Formats: sequence, structure tokens, C-alpha cells
Amino acid sequence: MSTTPDGPGSAPRREVFGTLADGTEVHRWTLERGGTLLRVLSYGGIVQTLERPDRAGQSANVSLGFDDLEPYTTVSPYFGALIGRYANRVAGGSFTLDGDKHRLPVNDGPNTLHGGDGFHRRVWDVEPAGEHGLTLRLTSQDGDQGFPGTLRVRVEYRLGPEGELRIDYRATTDAPTVVNLTSHVYFHLGGEGGGSVADHRLGLAAAHYTPVDGTLIPTGEVAPVAGTPFDFRRAKPLGRDLRAGHPQLLRAQGYDHNLVLDKGVTAAPEHAATLYDPGSGRVLTVATTEPALQLYSGNSLDGTLTGPSGRAYRQGDALCLETQHFPDSPNHPAFPSTVLRPGETYSSATVYAFAVR
Repeated sequence: MSTTPDGPGSAPRREVFGTLADGTEVHRWTLERGGTLLRVLSYGGIVQTLERPDRAGQSANVSLGFDDLEPYTTVSPYFGALIGRYANRVAGGSFTLDGDKHRLPVNDGPNTLHGGDGFHRRVWDVEPAGEHGLTLRLTSQDGDQGFPGTLRVRVEYRLGPEGELRIDYRATTDAPTVVNLTSHVYFHLGGEGGGSVADHRLGLAAAHYTPVDGTLIPTGEVAPVAGTPFDFRRAKPLGRDLRAGHPQLLRAQGYDHNLVLDKGVTAAPEHAATLYDPGSGRVLTVATTEPALQLYSGNSLDGTLTGPSGRAYRQGDALCLETQHFPDSPNHPAFPSTVLRPGETYSSATVYAFAVR
């Protein structure tokens, strides 16, 4: 395995990407360092493109997305977006905190997904953070989507010397609330529009997962992966067990499950996953401070969306590795807590590093 040496990079560059219906300009920021070219939108904090070279030195965009703003505002399945206030699902669109029940908008069957009309639909304030980073800020007012407390959020995207992408999340609140933030990049290491990722080899440092009910809400069980399709402790092709007929895969029409990382919550990012594309030689490693990772195999892609390649995105044409706390934690006291109180700081970090074989 080899990595790409540090290049000179360039200062963050800004351009107008589009205009929302209310006249708000959306900007696209470009960062470049160590063989990585990253483009981020002020709308949704979206990773619009993420380019990396393959084993032959040919660069390609390894994330799904759109060339234009409009589909991000209307039909995007969270392509590349920052997710909040609560990533993943909350059962029944409600939770109780300190004896008070809070109701959220229901947008995924009977449940709330990704915070309702959440951070993926907001225009963030963006400014350069030194030569190789961006700082994004957003204030979510008390009662936003039913969540209590005014939440002040800061997210930093930074490219390291070898082109690794680090995302740091910070948040504070003026009243007790719940927070779970993540990034929803859809990865295809062979290049966006390259078809199925079933042959991508995935390894996860996770000996347990949380089984789900018929609406994809965790049952509360933390089950061993041994003997199930969720065992990625030894790297295997993503598609090897997709058609195994396992009841959990049938419920989600593929992988859409929370993998419990062996390391738990950590002060600094620790290894969680390795993804390898044999065709291009690209390798992605994920390290995080979070205790879990949502593995999603692009089950909802149905051929109706087209990316910059001009090719339609079909089921299984990408996968997401969403570092997170557990889904529906506010309704499961035994799960790691997602409660944030005044005087505390929510802090999370995830690093996506790249190499070639």
C-alpha cells in the first residue's frame, strides 16, 4: 500500500454554485492538498465532489452527487450532506427528556429520519480555516423540528498532508437536548457512476450490531455479528451476503444497520473501517471518536437520479459509512447517551484517509 505525498495545495477557493428560490446564494468551496480535491457547498455543508487518484495516478470523483443545486434541494437522498440535529432514526417521531415529551416531524414511515427538515437543507456560514480547511457554522433555534434548546454548531473540514479528510463537529446548547451529527457521503471508490460496489471489500472493527424492527428502528438488542451477514471483522466483498435471505437484510432491502464499534467512544479518532476497491486500487480507511457506524448499501437508489458522469444511480451503486451514536438512543436508556446539557460541548471527529494498493 502506498499513499500520495503532500503537494503544495492551494488556499480555499469560493465560487457561486447556485441560488435558492428565496434569492440566497449558495457557494462552492474548493480545497486541494495531498492528492485530494474536495468541493463543499454552503447548502447542507454538502461534500459535492471528492477526487482521489487510482493506482495508475488517474483522479476520479469517489462520491455521488449532482452538478447543479436544484436536485440537492428537491430529490437528493442526503448526498454528501451534514446531518443533524439527530442522525438516523427516532422511533415514532418523539422522545422524552427530563420528563418532557418532544415531538418531531415524521418523514420516514412512522419515524423521524436525519432530524426531519434538518441541517442538510440549511445554508451554513462558511469561512476559510487556515490554508487547508473550512469552518461551517449554523444556529438551530429552540424548537427547530421539535428539538429543545438553541444549538450552536461548528463543523470543520480539513485536508491533511496526505490528502486525508478530517471532519470535526462541535455543538453547545442553552437547554437540555439530544445531538447526533454525521456526514452522509455516498462512496464509490471506482469513481462516481461506476455501477455496483458489490465487489468493494469492506472490513469493520465491529463484533456487534443492533438488529432492527420492520420500520428499521433498533429493537434494543445488541447482537453478535458472528454467523450473520453483518460480520465484516475479516474484510469481504460488500455483496457476498447481500442475497443471503437474512431477515434483517430483507427488512432493509440490504444493509441499513448500526454496527457497534469494538472501541466504543474514544477521545481521539480510532480505526473503524477499511474499504478497498480491487478495480481502481483505491483504499479508504475510517477512524472516528464515535461508538458506531451506520452501514448503508444505497438501497433506495432506483435509477431515477443521474450524477455528473451522466450515468443513472441504481440500487447498490454506492455505500455510506456514517459514523454516529446509535439510532433512537433517546428512547433506549441502555444505549450510549446523546444528551447534551448547557455548559457541555458536543465533540466528535472522523478521519477519512486514502491510499492505493
